[in-house]
Amino acid sequence: MTASSEFQSLCESAKDLGISFNQKVQYRSRNVVARHQRFHFLEWGDPSLPTLLFLHGGNQSAHSWDLVSLHLSDRFHILALDQRGHGDSEWARDADYSSHAMAEDASAFLSELKVDQVTIVGHSMGGMNTLRLALAESEFLERIVLVDIGPELSDAGTQSIRSFVTENREFDDLEHFITNVQKYDPYRSREHIERTVRYNLLQRADGKYVAKRDHGPRLASSKDQREKSDRFSLGDASKILQPTLVIRGADSNVLSASAAQRFVEVLPRGELIEVPDCGHNVHGQNTGGFLEAITSFLL
Repeated sequence: MTASSEFQSLCESAKDLGISFNQKVQYRSRNVVARHQRFHFLEWGDPSLPTLLFLHGGNQSAHSWDLVSLHLSDRFHILALDQRGHGDSEWARDADYSSHAMAEDASAFLSELKVDQVTIVGHSMGGMNTLRLALAESEFLERIVLVDIGPELSDAGTQSIRSFVTENREFDDLEHFITNVQKYDPYRSREHIERTVRYNLLQRADGKYVAKRDHGPRLASSKDQREKSDRFSLGDASKILQPTLVIRGADSNVLSASAAQRFVEVLPRGELIEVPDCGHNVHGQNTGGFLEAITSFLL
């Protein structure tokens, strides 16, 4: 990647945002089979360094962490996973996209790569999967970073995300979609959006663009049943024993300031940092602020 136009585009985005990086960074796009399913992931940095596992939010991909990975890869070995049904990973044959299934995927993925100690950074859906994993098994989990996620989420905020996804399910013109994203996410420049959305889209044979994720039916159970089984409570949070950093976007309409504070207060080793000038997508909307927050916790 370091010699490719993709990498040069990423470097330009980093320079525009004032993000430092090593031009000689090690980077690989890889695939691995875990739990009888193929997973795509991006590997950054020297495997001898401490390992970070990045888990993206819903309707996103491993590439949502590119700028963060670029900056941190001279100090950490980074694994950015395309979770089941997202990005270039295989779609779930059993149509199970619960946090339980995705947590088991992450555990099996780490086992396949023989990672025995890891810090997991999870955004939104990826953060909920991280919490589920921490409850189930935690002997290899050193620290946790949760990005704009917690047990108590705003219905209005989560509904606004669902509405945007539904309204932009497919479209004929890429530029029209980029314009829609810019209206929905005014924190990022058009140039930055253009680079990132291309990783999250595919063009069908009929010429239409669609999100690069499974659009098929989910597990044969009601929405209420799925949400109930995926629910994570404040009581559950009290059982998370690892040092845990909760990062909230100051303008987030998903995780309120009061909900974030209640969450951190029940975490045995919790810490809260609020990043200014961003909403729910903290690391994409204010990458510099996110890096400052996470670096203070990791180093």
